[in-house]
Amino acid sequence: MIKAAVLGSPISHSLSPLLHHRAYEILGIPASYDAILCDEGDFPDFLKKIADQNWTGFSLTMPLKEVAISYLSEIDPASAKIDSINTLVQQPTGWFGISTDRLAFANLLKDYNFSNVAIIGGGGTARAALGALDGKCGEMDILLRNPDRAEKLSSCLTSSRINIFDMKHDLAKYDLVIATVPMGVSDMVTIDASSVSGLLLEALYRPWPTKLVERWEIAGGNVISGLDLLVEQALFQIELFSKVKFDFDAMRMELLQVGHRALAL
Repeated sequence: MIKAAVLGSPISHSLSPLLHHRAYEILGIPASYDAILCDEGDFPDFLKKIADQNWTGFSLTMPLKEVAISYLSEIDPASAKIDSINTLVQQPTGWFGISTDRLAFANLLKDYNFSNVAIIGGGGTARAALGALDGKCGEMDILLRNPDRAEKLSSCLTSSRINIFDMKHDLAKYDLVIATVPMGVSDMVTIDASSVSGLLLEALYRPWPTKLVERWEIAGGNVISGLDLLVEQALFQIELFSKVKFDFDAMRMELLQVGHRALAL
């Protein structure tokens, strides 16, 4: 039986329990999957408390994507490079950590070619996006509130390099924009054109649409939603927790329907 949960703070908004429950139902696997409120201060004691319990793994959201790395016995090398994980899997030797966010970005964007890329934000989700796009384009522009994050962002990359801009930098020229910041932060960014032809991937899914999404679509751009990203990273977690290979395309379609129904309530 799978015993898993999503950890983070805040956590009540999370759609992960709905998605995981439906996936394990489809796969015919007995499972429990809860949402547990847990912040940086709670996390060490939480791991001690559940050490002798039969947990399969955990999904991690803010603010645990960096904190949890210190408690791993093994980490996926690409996730170590970006210093961010969102998935813990129990192994006989301890916890294995990986960023399925990075895998999700790579999968969602694999059929696109980009020459001009901008990423809004400098946290763990932004680094997952950088890791996924490293080498696909020579340069990526990063919009930051705090330029002190630039060095850590650069360390995520092997083949590409970054340029740092403030949050009012114009986004109109980009083939791809990825927004990874909390609600309201991207409201200040600029789209100084009557039309855009690029793709916006907005990592938020609630509330939807964000003001940035509204402005982008009015200007004619295409959008990949935070729900798409949430489902995509969940597919990899479900595979890791269940140890079952399944049809990602069919499962994606089902879980997106579950998510859209929940968001419409």
